[in-house]
Order: sequence, then C-alpha cells, then structure tokens
Amino acid sequence: MGTGSREAILAAARRAAQARGYGGLNFRDLADEVGIRAASIYHHFPSKADLGAAVARRYREDMAASLDAILAETPDPARCLHRYPGLFRKALENGNRLCLCSFMAAEHDDLPEAVRREVLAFGDVNVAWLTRLLTATAGARADAKARAIFAAVAGAQLMARSRADVSLYDALIDSYRAAGLLSA
Repeated sequence: MGTGSREAILAAARRAAQARGYGGLNFRDLADEVGIRAASIYHHFPSKADLGAAVARRYREDMAASLDAILAETPDPARCLHRYPGLFRKALENGNRLCLCSFMAAEHDDLPEAVRREVLAFGDVNVAWLTRLLTATAGARADAKARAIFAAVAGAQLMARSRADVSLYDALIDSYRAAGLLSA
C-alpha cells in the first residue's frame, strides 16, 4: 500500500470528520469509501487516534498554506482580512461541512491527546496569522482581536451549518464587517 492509499484515506477521513467529527471516523466506513479492506488502514494508521491526529495535522497544514497564499497574493492586510472568512465558507459550500478542527474542538473531552494538540495548533495558526495582520492597526490589542475574529468566523460557520444555509454565514460575516470586527 503506497502513498496513494494513504492520501485517499486522509481525504476520506477529512470528509468524514468535517461531517461527523472525530467520533465519525470509522475505519470500516473509510475503507468502503476508499475501496480497500478496513485492516489495510492500520498499515498507515495503527489507531483511530493516529488517523485523527494525521487528518487534523493535514487540515492545519492546508490552512496554513492557504493563509500564506492569501498573503502572497494580497500583501495589503485589510484585503487579507477581507478574504479570510472565505476559507471557512468553502467547507459550507462542500456539502454543508464544518471546519474539521472546529468540529473536533467541540469534542475536546473525548479526543486523544495527540488529536487535541493538533486541534489547538489549528487555532494557534489562525490566531497567529490574524495577529500578524492586525499588529499594524490594532497594536497591543492585536492578539485579542485576532481571537475574536477566529471565534466569530467559526461561530458563523457553525450557525450556518446548523441551518444548512450558507447565506446566513454571508449575512453574519457582513454584520462583522459593519461592526468593524472584519475589514469591509
């Protein structure tokens, strides 16, 4: 079993975790989706905790790459901040899914330590990126504002998902812009 199988397992696990959280990671279901035997998953991921940590790590790495790409394409901090909510909107557009790490954060008490660390690291990556952008305008309050933005965007996504209505997400993001939390 090569890296192609590993990548297919990670992709299937990502979709499952975005729809059902860590609790929704089931080796048998993933194997059926990928077209392999459930026992074959153990070749790459000896336990559910290993799979959960790997999928959360990949999700964090993908987010970090997306954030870096925004900065590379748009060096203006205000434009970057304007584009930020679009990263979370993509999950809603993809089968009314939720940010994988937001979903897993809600399962905090039930997560293995390795998965919990990756979920926390995801939030840290987002807050650090936002803080970097806000430092010039928010000064000493940049970190607090960055945390507020991250929480607000994740919360908007949660509300929109619960109603299966991406337009609610857009309306909430617009209200954050009108209130000055996000760049207009």
